[in-house]
Amino acid sequence: MTDPAGLQEVATFCGKCDCGCPQLFIDPSAPEDKRIVITDDFGQRVQMSADQFSSLVEEAKAGKLDALVAA
Repeated sequence: MTDPAGLQEVATFCGKCDCGCPQLFIDPSAPEDKRIVITDDFGQRVQMSADQFSSLVEEAKAGKLDALVAA
């Protein structure tokens, strides 16, 4: 799916409500260092490179972020 700003939706986190859940997008027209876009339910966004996002995913898979959700 592509949103009006040209972002290609990859995933919606939560999705069980109508509150503007966090989403993950790819912006194919952005510079490489800003191609991955994560939005939150407050209208904010974070942009990063695919390499940075890959590092985040690896950290999560290794359990290094588990303490955040256990709190």
